[in-house]
Order: sequence, then structure tokens, then C-alpha cells
Amino acid sequence: MLSDLRRAGLLYPCRCSRRLLADISAPHGQSPVYPGFCRGLTPRWGPEAGRLPSWRLALGPGVIRWQEQLAASGALQAERQVGDVVLRRADGFLAYHLATAVDELSLGISDVVRGADLWAATAPQLAVIAQLGGTAPRYWHTPLWCDASGARLSKRQGGAGLAELRGQGLDQAAVIGRLAASLALVPAGSCLTAAELQQQLTLPRLQHQLREPIKP
Repeated sequence: MLSDLRRAGLLYPCRCSRRLLADISAPHGQSPVYPGFCRGLTPRWGPEAGRLPSWRLALGPGVIRWQEQLAASGALQAERQVGDVVLRRADGFLAYHLATAVDELSLGISDVVRGADLWAATAPQLAVIAQLGGTAPRYWHTPLWCDASGARLSKRQGGAGLAELRGQGLDQAAVIGRLAASLALVPAGSCLTAAELQQQLTLPRLQHQLREPIKP
């Protein structure tokens, strides 16, 4: 598969280090986009100084679009907002976007439901899927629960979990109510079970309520 893409001239070797790429400034807090330093160079696929290059998929100009099932519809400029995608890392391992695309295609996955923090990752995955000749699944990106300052809650950063909520005296129904209220699905202070919340929701209403633009 990778060899076929390489023979077709769709890949090029990249020898940019992680430190170099980390120094690329990202405006407005966006993730760095690879500027194509190695794209126009004569390809050198063999090891140099004991290190192999990573393999990047060269993206053409244009907009990568996808229809969201839950969040706002996706549209990212391939060169300016996505950048050429790494398919094989310098250590020889397959990169995330290729592995994800192959998994979805080989397993026949029809729908992908994940957090809104992976919304922008959809574009490079769609680019890979297109080059593999596959049909992309439907994507549902759900909002993340954030603290008062807008930072997302995570175990890695010690974000508040159920234990802390229980310590505040909240039972199961109150926790579900707080989560639903944070998305304006129910009034603040509501207490209800998951089944009761489901009875109040329809997919069109949920899509309308959550379909807000996501910044890449």
C-alpha cells in the first residue's frame, strides 16, 4: 500500500526533526501545519546519519470538506490548514492518520463518534482514505466538557471526575442533569435519568443544538 503510493509519486521523504517542527509558530493557537520544507527536494529515501526519513503524503490545493452528523460541517484548506500528512514515521512505524484510515476501511466502520478535539484530524484522514480509494464513514464530533475557564477536563491534567461530583453531593440524576444543562438541553438544576433525557431528545434537535462552528 505505502509502496504503491510511493511509486505513484504521491509520497516524499521528510527529514525535518520534531524540534524543528515544534518551533513552527501556530497563529491563533492552532496546531502547526507542515510548511513543506522537504517537498521540493530531490527524494532521498535511504538512511542518513543512521536515521530514515518519514514519509509524507503530498496534498494538492483545494478544500477538504466533510458533512458532519452532529457538529458544524467541515471545510479546511489542504495546504494552509492541514499540511502534508505523515504516513510512515522516521522510526518505521505507521503514523496515526494512516492507521486510523486503514482500520475504518478494513473494518467497514460506517460511523465515527469522537470528541470535538479530533474534528480537525478528519481532514487528513479523509485525504488518506481518498488516496486508498475508500469511502469515508460518517463523522459525529461531540462537545467536550470544560471547566469554568474553558479548559477541557482530562485525567491527564487532573480534571474533575465523578468522585469530585459525588463529593459535592450530586447523585447520578444530578450529574446527568448538569451535563445535559451544560449543552442547554435541559434547564439548569435538572435531575433526570439517561432514559428520561433520551425521551426528551430527538436527533434533529440534538443536531441543531450542537451544530456550532468548530475552530480548527
